[in-house]
This record gives sequence, structure tokens and C-alpha cells, in this order.
Amino acid sequence: MLNRSSTMAALGAVVLVVTACSTDNGAGGSYPRDETLYTTGTQWGPPSNWNPIMNWTYATGTVGYAYETLFLYDPQEEGEIPWLAESGAWTDEDTYVVTLRDGITWEDDEPLTADDVVFTVELGQIDSVPYSNLWNWLDGVEARDETTVEFTFTEPRHQEWENWLYSNAIVPEHIWSELGEDEIVSDPNEDPVGTGPYTYADHTDERMIWAKKDDWWATEHLDLEVAPNYIVDVVTTSNENALTMLDQNEIDMSTNFLPGIDQTLDTDEHITSYYDGPPYMIPANTAWLNMNTEREPLDDADFRRAMAHAIDVEQIVAGPYSDLVEAADPTGLLPVWENYIDEDLVAEQGFSYDRDEAEALLEEAGYTDTTGDGYVETPDGDPIALDLAVPSGWTDWMEASRIISENLQEVGIDATSDTPDEAALQDARETGDFDLIINNERQISNTPWTYFDYLFRLPVEERQTTVNFGRYENEEAWELTEEFSRIPVDDRERMQEAAAELQEIHLSELPAIPLWYNGLWSQVNEGTWTNWPSADEDTPHYFPTTFRGYHQMGAILTLTEIEPAD
Repeated sequence: MLNRSSTMAALGAVVLVVTACSTDNGAGGSYPRDETLYTTGTQWGPPSNWNPIMNWTYATGTVGYAYETLFLYDPQEEGEIPWLAESGAWTDEDTYVVTLRDGITWEDDEPLTADDVVFTVELGQIDSVPYSNLWNWLDGVEARDETTVEFTFTEPRHQEWENWLYSNAIVPEHIWSELGEDEIVSDPNEDPVGTGPYTYADHTDERMIWAKKDDWWATEHLDLEVAPNYIVDVVTTSNENALTMLDQNEIDMSTNFLPGIDQTLDTDEHITSYYDGPPYMIPANTAWLNMNTEREPLDDADFRRAMAHAIDVEQIVAGPYSDLVEAADPTGLLPVWENYIDEDLVAEQGFSYDRDEAEALLEEAGYTDTTGDGYVETPDGDPIALDLAVPSGWTDWMEASRIISENLQEVGIDATSDTPDEAALQDARETGDFDLIINNERQISNTPWTYFDYLFRLPVEERQTTVNFGRYENEEAWELTEEFSRIPVDDRERMQEAAAELQEIHLSELPAIPLWYNGLWSQVNEGTWTNWPSADEDTPHYFPTTFRGYHQMGAILTLTEIEPAD
């Protein structure tokens, strides 16, 4: 994936900033190169909000650098790391108690207390807050003392709760209590006050700047210290520009998809990734083809299955990705969850590229070419014309979209590729104003429950901001998803059984088609900073990325491990 929306002239200004070494830290200034980590790839346009509640659009680093969560989750070790919380435990079937670390303060020197946690959780009582569904099964939250928070549940959803604990940042009550309900999810929060290792320094349309704080709590409590004094996240205009900047050591880490990076990794010893060979990157999420099931003929499971057989994912893997990614399992479950895949079910009900099968399924379901134009019509004789939208400038997805559209045309489905700008696409995706999109919103997590929640979450809202973009409604699937969330996280056998039931619905209905495993795009130039994470047992194993949601999955610890180059 890539960044976009600045002009070439703006990019030139960014490059000048990156290579300069003055200490003028104003909006047009620069930062000492050997003290500054330059990143790119997550910010898709000018940084414009620092609201951690808006977890789908906040500026890079808002959560992680400024705001923090009660726990971290380490997917590599499959375990929680106490963070703002010193501990957390179920004290009985319906009660969970969190104990905060003593002595943590907000950036304005006010203490972090149990009241801040209570306030943050109670924000979920506002319907427009992304975690408002928490209050469907949380009965109450209470501060027992300055550092102890007690949660009582009407139904303990263990999977969902463990995910909430590391996914949602805590905000200061003494500041956020002054905001109205609408402001909670719409205010840009231009003066973020957090507990994290960095503070907001400045921003322009082309970059976001964070400055290291002197008194981060983790230095005293955990003997941790982030290495860079400054972090500058750069907005680039294309994958190619990001690769050029990485090659010239104008950025240290790119979390873009970079075309041709496999050749660079094989020939340039200064540029590295997590693995030494293909696929080079950790599988981070599944790229899905989301279909708007409120529109004909995408509301027909038979038509969707025909589409699944029509798409040649291997052509995408070998083409635009040059084997930097791998085709997804028909269930869509990531390799880290392979123990939850029902292989017998996949063998019986799965799908693969088969043009003849796609054409046969269309004909059997009544989709035939009655006009002789080469494209099928609906069983009622209505024409079909589908648009597949991906963000402008995302060259990997643009090429994948072209291939998918051509694959569909080859079996008689009229489909074309469209490339709106990212902001317009996001609005269309949330409001349901689309036919087809590619999306990889849900990432690797502590549980495969998060993927089923992505596919089946109900009710469908006027704006779907994070899940079920295809607006698929299946009460049985949603009830099973909710049952899955109640299973204790250490009961792997019950989790496997629940996952199999949900896979059966997904494979029979195909509300979304898994395409490929998107990589945790992370390429680094070790000219300024070294000791980056890799598969080598002698290096750190944390995620090297600035993706939203990944700092609390250990990526913040990467900044405590990297070291200045000689």
C-alpha cells in the first residue's frame, strides 16, 4: 500500500527536509539526521486528526507514540504484555480486575488513574464510538481505588475483551470530559495529551513530527527507552517515490508496498526486510474482495461463488507482487491461525481458480448472455455492470484490480476497475456506495474471532466504519460469532469447533472472497538505524511497522531496540 495526495513539488520539499541537519524544528524546519527516524507508508494524506477514538483515520503515531493501551499483545509469542496496566485477571466468572501501574502521568503532569480508565470505557455508551457494542455485554465499570478498576459483565466475552484491552487507548478524563458527544468522535484533538514516549511536535501537509519526551513512565517501570529523539512520518506520492527515498536513505523505514523491492533486497545489503527471501514480509492481514450484498446480483451467493472461481489469484501473486505475497486460504484465515482451519471442509466446499466452473455456475444460476454482447444478464434479463474500486496511487491494488476485472470479463461478467482518491473511496465504503472493493481492514490479532466479526457483524449501520463493508446480513452467523467471543482464550478445542461452524457459513455464502495475504510491508535502510527486527534469532522479533493498531502489538518496542548506525 502507499501514500498519496501531495504534489511533486511538496515531495521535493520533503526530501530537502530529510537530508538537512539543522535543528530548526518549525513547520518548515528539519531535524538532526542521526537523531531522527524517518518513516512512510501509513499516512495516506495530510495528517488532520489526533483523535484516538477515531481508530480508522488518526494520524500516524496517535496511538503508540502519544496515547497508550492497558496491555500490548505480541502476536509472535501469542501473549499479552502488561503496559499501562500492571496486571489484569478474572476474579470470578463475571468480573475482571485491572491494576494500573502507580506513578504514570499524562503529558500535562496530571496522574493517570482508575477514573481515566472508567471514563474511557464509558465513552462506549455513545453509539458512534467504535467500541459501543462493548456495552451490549458489559454491565458496569468502577474505580475501586486510584489504581484498581473492576469490570462486571452480563456475559463475559473473553475473546472480545482480551482484544479490547490492547486495541483501545486510554484518554484523560480531565480533558475529554469537556467534549460533547459529537466531538468525541469528530474533534481533531489538535493538542493530544497522552502518556506515551512522544509528544506532538508539528505537522504539515507532507509530514507528521513527533518529539521524544524526557519522562516516559516505561523508562522507570520497565527499563525501556525509545531510541529516536524525533520521528518524522512522510507523506509520499507513490510507491516508486517511496522506494527512491528508501534507496537514498532519506527515509529509514517504508511500510509501503514497493514494486521491485525483492530485487533491491537481494542486491543492496543496506536495505533489509523481516525475511531474507520470499515472501520477505510477515503475513499481516487478508486482502478481501468485498461485494455490496445490498445490490443485485451481488446479493446472490451463487453469483458470488462464480466470481470466486473466476479470479486467478496466482496471476496477481506472480504479477504485481512478484511473489512478495501468498494466495490466501479459501477461509481467509491467516497462517498464524492455521490450527483453526477445517481442512476437510475446505476440501469439500472451498474454491480455486477454474474458469469453466465459473461459467457453469453462472449458467446454472440463470446468468446468461441474452443480448449477444459477450456479457451475462441477470435471470430477469437485466444488464450487469460492476465497478471494482481501489485507491488511486496504490499501484499493487490497481494492478490487482485490473487483473480481477479482466478475469471476470473472461467469464462474461462486465466489470471495470475504478481508482478514486483514498478519501472518496473510504466514504463510499462506509456508506455502501460501491459495487466491489478490495479491503484488508482487519489485521493479525489475538484471536480469529476478529475475522469473523469483520465478516458478520450486525446490525448494519448507516456508516460501516470498520467491519462488514459488504453489508451482509446473516443472523445465524452473527449469533455464532458472538458465541465464539464468549469462549475463554485458553480453550483451543472449543475455539476450533466454533471456527469450523463459521467457516462452513462463509464458504457456502461467500459474503467476501479472500484473495491474498497482504504483507506487513516493512523495508528498512540501515544507514542511520540498525538492529531492526528480523527472523534471525539474534535480532528483535517485534513488528517493524507504523500501521495503525500495530504499536500496541509490539511495534512500539521496536523503537526501544533499534540502535544508531556507526
